[in-house]
Amino acid sequence: MKYCIIFALCLLSACGRGVPQDARIVVAGDSVMAWNRTAGGSVADGLRAGLGAPVGDVSLPSARIIGGIGPLNIPAQLEGVRSEWVILNGGANDLSANCSCSDCGAVLDRLISENGTQGAIPALVADLRARGSKVIWADYYTAPRYAGTACEQPYQVLEDRLRRMAGSDAGVTLADMDDVFRADDLSLFASDRLHPSPKGSARIAGLIAPLLAR
Repeated sequence: MKYCIIFALCLLSACGRGVPQDARIVVAGDSVMAWNRTAGGSVADGLRAGLGAPVGDVSLPSARIIGGIGPLNIPAQLEGVRSEWVILNGGANDLSANCSCSDCGAVLDRLISENGTQGAIPALVADLRARGSKVIWADYYTAPRYAGTACEQPYQVLEDRLRRMAGSDAGVTLADMDDVFRADDLSLFASDRLHPSPKGSARIAGLIAPLLAR
């Protein structure tokens, strides 16, 4: 039953996925990027409207950095993609599937090492950079469902490591969604108190758009 639900979500969220031939910008990642796509309000939709330019979108709910089949694997989403900019996120589904909130060290190390140079995330970013893409990694906001709990801590560790990774390459930028989100502003979140509302997706697009003008 679980796999039927995931498959249905994939079908539902696949509408609008793809990379236009002339797209200089491609969005990849998990449900935070893909949410609101069916209503024309995803992060890629917001960038497309704000920039007046084609934006590719290959993100899908339930996608992981490590594991996941086909487009449910974030590196696989980007196979063959060559664009000036790649905007992506990831890691939440890896953490939620493979560790409890208080015992995530091994999963974090597989995703990205303490110094930000090793692991699946730096390997993906290095591959994209070798293709000539500039990378914007969108770090997660704090969702109301987890605010004030032990589940915040692994994400702070992830952010610290991502920041070290971005600091070592001028072609990599970390965009922190917490700069434009507040966990106590429920208008930014869907009814599940986890994913972004259309307003939240627009906030993420608004955070990222100025970085593309650099």
